[in-house]
Amino acid sequence: MVRMIPDNTGRFPRRPYFEARELDAECERLIREFLLSHKKKVAYPVSTDDLTVLVEAHVEDLDTYADLSGYGDDVEGVTEFFADRMPRVAISERISADDRRENRFRTTLTHEFGHVKFHGPLWAEKFATGDLLDRDPNANKAISRRDNILGAPQSDWMEWQAGYISGAILMPATPLRRLVSDYCAPRELHGNIHVASDHAAELIRRVMEQFAVSEEAARVRLLKLNLITTVQGQPSLFDR
Repeated sequence: MVRMIPDNTGRFPRRPYFEARELDAECERLIREFLLSHKKKVAYPVSTDDLTVLVEAHVEDLDTYADLSGYGDDVEGVTEFFADRMPRVAISERISADDRRENRFRTTLTHEFGHVKFHGPLWAEKFATGDLLDRDPNANKAISRRDNILGAPQSDWMEWQAGYISGAILMPATPLRRLVSDYCAPRELHGNIHVASDHAAELIRRVMEQFAVSEEAARVRLLKLNLITTVQGQPSLFDR
C-alpha cells in the first residue's frame, strides 16, 4: 500500500511517498509486463512506438503534436485529468516532430506516463471531494517544463517522481546494473566511478546506446542509482 504523507506544496492534502527502490521495482514490473504482453519478450531499448502504445493504454487521448505555447515556451508536456474519463496527454510538437530530439520525446512521453499512472489517484480524490471547483483553469493539469523533465528538485515532489519514473521505465534498474557490472568486472573497477572520469563517460555512452536515451538522461539515471558519483569517497551502490 502506498504511503501517504502531507503535501507541503499545498496542491493536495496528501501525496504519495515512494522510496527510490520502490519506484524502480514498480516501474521495472510495469515495463516487463507490458513488453511480455505486447511483444512476447523483454528487450531494450523499448521502441518509441511501443512507449506510445503503453501511454495510449492508460489515457483517453494522446496528442503528440500539440501546440503547448499557451502554457509557456518551456512547456513540453501536459497531462490533463477529468472526473468522468481517462486523462489526456499532450506532447509539444517542437520535440515530437524533430527526429534529432527523439530521445527527448521518449523521455517526455514516459514522464507524462508517470503522472498518469502514479498521480492520477490524487486528482480523482480532488474531483470526488469537489476541491477542483475553483477558478484556476490549470488545476486539473500536470504541466511539465523543460528543466523539470529530468532535473526537478526533490522539493517539487511531483515532477521529481515523474522524472525518476521516466528513467526507471526507459532504463530499468536490473538491466542497467547488469550493463555496469559487465563493464566494471573485467576492468576490476570495484570502487566509486566519478562522473568526470573516462570510465563514467564510457558508461554513459553505453547506456545511451543500449536504452536509446540522451546523454543527460543516461547521466542522471546513473547518478540517481549511485552507479557513478559526484562525490569522491561516496559508497557505490554497485558494490552492495
